[in-house]
Amino acid sequence: MVVENSEAPETTPLASDSTAAHAVAVGNPMLVALPTFLVGSITLGLWLVDYLPTALPGGLVAGVFFASGVGVILGATWAARLGQSAVAGVLATFGTFWLSFGVLVFGLVNGLFGVSTTDVAAAGSQVQSVQATFLLSWLIVLVVMTLATTRLPLAYTVLFVLVDIALALVLAGVLAASSALLVWGGIAVFGFCLVGAYLFYGAMSEELGGSSAPLGAPLTK
Repeated sequence: MVVENSEAPETTPLASDSTAAHAVAVGNPMLVALPTFLVGSITLGLWLVDYLPTALPGGLVAGVFFASGVGVILGATWAARLGQSAVAGVLATFGTFWLSFGVLVFGLVNGLFGVSTTDVAAAGSQVQSVQATFLLSWLIVLVVMTLATTRLPLAYTVLFVLVDIALALVLAGVLAASSALLVWGGIAVFGFCLVGAYLFYGAMSEELGGSSAPLGAPLTK
């Protein structure tokens, strides 16, 4: 038996639409951002430790970096849709890094930046300057981000610190023309890949009903 109550408040279309929109805005954007971030990172690490040839035809590595950038930007868009501004900001920054890195590599490999084609010494100096400027700019930004995100669980801070170390080593390797420093940079890249894989595994496990991976207490309360 249904009892009707004419005084019962009616659900307005606006309220129902808002509830429906909130119901759609769920999920974990890291499940998209982390694996695509890892693809670019693993490729970069392999490149730095000389697993891949130095002269890559057509910018093969650039294509992987582009794909990583797009994937991480998608994660940032998802996070923004959820109202997770800090997560969206971090992911958008990393996504932009990969996209700009892809542009850098593609441009250098295909001679799009006006690098000298007649003077080998001048070309080497120009490429070094472009790479060093790129790496230094991003290193400064990511160090600031690392300091600003110490309220995140410890695992994320460790990830950011290893990213900073990798960039610093690669920058030093570029400035000193040292293959040894570049290899150490590659090793640091593999270090943050391990942390990223741990974060992805934990997030996926939790999403599928399993236990989440311990992430550690934030450095800043």
